Amino acid sequence: MLPEELLEIMACPKCKSDLEYDNAANKLTCNACRLRYAVLDGDIPNMIIDEAEKF
Repeated sequence: MLPEELLEIMACPKCKSDLEYDNAANKLTCNACRLRYAVLDGDIPNMIIDEAEKF
């Protein structure tokens, strides 16, 4: 689980929009550019745009 303080300051690296955290899937979602970023080892966000999942 990502700390609430971290979630409050994080933004999508592509469009700078807010991210939503899906605890069950362990992913950060940007609804603006429709990308999902994986969270590795439970607490390390992978914010590399080329490695994000499109939905």
